[in-house]
Amino acid sequence: MTKFRSLQARETADGFEQVVIERDFGELPDNDVLIKVSFSSLNYKDALSASGHKGITKSFPHTPGIDAAGVVVSDRTGQWQPGDQVVVIGFDLGMNTSGGFSEYICVPAQWLVKKPAALSLEESMMLGTAGLTAGYCLEKLMNNGLKPDQGPILVTGATGGVGSIAVALLAQLGYEVTASTGKAEAEPWLLELGAGSILHRDTLSEQQKRPMLSAQWAGAVDTVGGETLANILKSLKYGGSVAACGMVTGVDINTTVYPLILRGINLLGVASADASLDDRIRVLGKLASLWKLSNLAGMVQTAGLDELPERIQAMLKGQAMKRVLVDLSK
Repeated sequence: MTKFRSLQARETADGFEQVVIERDFGELPDNDVLIKVSFSSLNYKDALSASGHKGITKSFPHTPGIDAAGVVVSDRTGQWQPGDQVVVIGFDLGMNTSGGFSEYICVPAQWLVKKPAALSLEESMMLGTAGLTAGYCLEKLMNNGLKPDQGPILVTGATGGVGSIAVALLAQLGYEVTASTGKAEAEPWLLELGAGSILHRDTLSEQQKRPMLSAQWAGAVDTVGGETLANILKSLKYGGSVAACGMVTGVDINTTVYPLILRGINLLGVASADASLDDRIRVLGKLASLWKLSNLAGMVQTAGLDELPERIQAMLKGQAMKRVLVDLSK
């Protein structure tokens, strides 16, 4: 085989478009390991890259896809053997390095993680960046003392990839979860995932002038940022923590130090793209064992490369609900 299929984002006179093309192997980056991709997943960062966001991807045409799982074809370092089943999540994949929306990728050897035996390649991409990020959030909250008997845990952006997996993980581990969303049609699904109650996102997104609000949450996973994160900080219980991993509604936090010094709360930053290889291996291992979700398959919808442009537009318009698993065999 001399050619393979990839989704390509390219600039036109009217903006950016995403098309499926055939590429030559010589067009791949000159890196160590050639991988035949079996599955990928669609993340919000991919949608931004595919639509020309220069803060994500600097030059076009480009193949997005920050996640990939597949089989090693060759490795010039000798670290990996042909046939090894591997996962690549984050680093620069799909940002400025040709990404996982492609039948083949070529990446540095140190980006690879051996697929856990208890996860299939398909399951590893049902999780992908979103699953790892939710896992990092949960680990940080638990390392800061969060326990199920301390009270409700808030998850914002609960219908997104990180949010929905966080809801399911927390509920499965015995936490009382409140899911925040603006999508009324998604409420039954969130309750299915294990949320005990639903909170409309507008309740959290309005600017509150008071430096402190009534203490409600023992902890939170925030994928939204902006005023929502500020209001969470103001309404955490004494010693509570919020794991912050997103900025969908804004990058500024309009608050004071009062919640920090009067309630001893913790703001925990989660940077999943640049997490160490050890962090990836550890958390992916937990997601494959102690934290393995019983309902993971029900949390995704599957698409092939040809369906991705439509799914990307739906995500950018805020219409996406379940995770999108990209099946490269379709």
